[in-house]
Amino acid sequence: MRSVQGQEEKMKHKKIVIVGAPNVGKSSIFNDLSGRYATVSNYPGTTVEIFRATIRIKDAEYEIIDTPGMYSLLPLSEEERIARLVLAQDNPDVVLHVVAARELLRTLPLTLQLKEAGLPVILVLNIMDEAAKEGTTIDIDRLSVLTGVPVIPTISITHKGIRELKNAIANDVVITQGLMMRYSSTLEEGIEKVTKMLTRDYAFSKKAVSLLLLESDKDIFELTRQQGEETDVIDAIKKEIQAKLSVPIEYVVNLSCQEHAAQIISSTVRSKRHKSGGFLARIDDATLKPLVGLPLLLLFLYVGLYKFVGEFGAGTLVDFLETFFTTHINPPVTSFFQKLVPYPVVTSLFVGDYGIITLGVRYAVAIVLPIVGIFFLVFSFAEDTGYLPRMGAMLDRLFKRIGLSGRAVIPIVLGLGCDTMATMVTRVLPSKRERIIATFLLSLSVPCSAQLGVIMAVLSKSSLGLVIWFFTITGIFTVSGFLLNKILKGKRPSFYIELPPLRLPRLSNILIKTYSRLIWYFKEVLPLFIWASVLIWIGQITKIFDITLKALHAPLRLMGLPDSLSSVFLFGFFRRDYGAAGLYDLEKQGALALREIIVCAVVLTLFLPCIAQFLMNIKERGIKMALGITVFILVFSFSAGIVLNRILVIAGL
Repeated sequence: MRSVQGQEEKMKHKKIVIVGAPNVGKSSIFNDLSGRYATVSNYPGTTVEIFRATIRIKDAEYEIIDTPGMYSLLPLSEEERIARLVLAQDNPDVVLHVVAARELLRTLPLTLQLKEAGLPVILVLNIMDEAAKEGTTIDIDRLSVLTGVPVIPTISITHKGIRELKNAIANDVVITQGLMMRYSSTLEEGIEKVTKMLTRDYAFSKKAVSLLLLESDKDIFELTRQQGEETDVIDAIKKEIQAKLSVPIEYVVNLSCQEHAAQIISSTVRSKRHKSGGFLARIDDATLKPLVGLPLLLLFLYVGLYKFVGEFGAGTLVDFLETFFTTHINPPVTSFFQKLVPYPVVTSLFVGDYGIITLGVRYAVAIVLPIVGIFFLVFSFAEDTGYLPRMGAMLDRLFKRIGLSGRAVIPIVLGLGCDTMATMVTRVLPSKRERIIATFLLSLSVPCSAQLGVIMAVLSKSSLGLVIWFFTITGIFTVSGFLLNKILKGKRPSFYIELPPLRLPRLSNILIKTYSRLIWYFKEVLPLFIWASVLIWIGQITKIFDITLKALHAPLRLMGLPDSLSSVFLFGFFRRDYGAAGLYDLEKQGALALREIIVCAVVLTLFLPCIAQFLMNIKERGIKMALGITVFILVFSFSAGIVLNRILVIAGL
């Protein structure tokens, strides 16, 4: 009875798992099939989370799952481990292995491994347009015969081939024999011995499980041990086989897969390499040459961050929305609540100096939203063109000095949008050591886009002030990372990146990415602004707010700052951009001198991680690490403000 019910359930709700290397269009295929947006990135490692959606193809309902990037069934990173875990635990009815048609030699070995594991594979040859531009032609039918799996060519960004892919999914996947995968006689001997030792059934074929055990896969070893297999004997077989080989077993497996893939490709792929040329090709080459790439990077930062985010976002858009709020929204809303609620204490929760609507919503929508939105637009442009990984390659050498690699460009640059989101994305970094360093630097010296935009707007009247702020923050960022790199124990980072071709951006992709992130902003950040207003209101009526403000007077005076800035720093604890918005208000009122603005801007940038980031630090790094980072930053930021103030006073500023 249970078996029949299980079969009926499977008929009602089948599963499709999408796998493949980063940057081959997995998320695009997911979007095309599901109609739901998942971040489509032109940079390896963006799909960190598991995305799921329910779709209907013909008469069947499917759950479709988008996984992180993977290159092999033997995981070398946490992302690959998660992807394989989905394959092993979700019991997929269809596995879509998405590959870039122009990079078959690199990606086809995983197809062969998936087939060898007994999984129902469909090979999706994506980005066929780029392969055609390079003069590459692929015999699809022969490739299907030799691999033994269905092969569907697609161009996901134009939805070409998606109908054929749906038809292939709707038909039961039939795997034929194809060319048999063969390893060295020594390894085949070991596989046979281990396979005979396995007494249980697994998600993968016994041959695939045997290979993973011989390759010292810890997860598979632990799984087989829990299943009661004789792992001690299997381990002895592995050592016996390894002693007969001159290189590691993993190398032998990879080499065999590569040779097998090359044999298939030689019979199915014809390439007539066109000479690279044109504007994009020249820019593509130039981005990786320091003499040209570094000026291009500085130009991108200047135009993208300073001019677009700083001047247009924090200047033009914020001024317009601020005026709109203060003129057309705050006055009628204040009047409405004063008439509706006769109790001033209750009214002050919604309107007034610290009201939810007049302060919290105004800061979130009129000051922070336009800046964050413009930054997400710039970030999406860098993703869609393929410039982001080139930025990583350019900065790799510098990042190595602070204990990171070029891969850390993802969370660090994303931190300029939102440090909370960026802290979550530190998961893409391969080691715990790198994740700790990145989390610390994000918490200390990477301003979010709203904070950055406001500070640029505040300091825009003084180029000297902007230069002092910039070199102070970048200096602290660099020195802090350098010291952490020396102090923290662990393996130094390595960096391997596959550069996608530089592409002309698609406006639809950029707008969808920006829209998706803005939805995230409203869901995650707007409630925090509202809660900040509520907490401030509670602090006011209980007098805790006043006591805290007075406690801040002493350190502020040591930094040469007026008492009026105490509320700015208190706001900064709730949200860094909240505090920056308070600084923006005071600067517009002409209440601060240039020296005070510079010191305040520096200390606010270094100040405590906001509540959302603090909670994310706890989630990602643990409560002890999060508290340690927070206490250090509190002491360090005020100390830096005191030192900077003395330097500026001595300099006569």
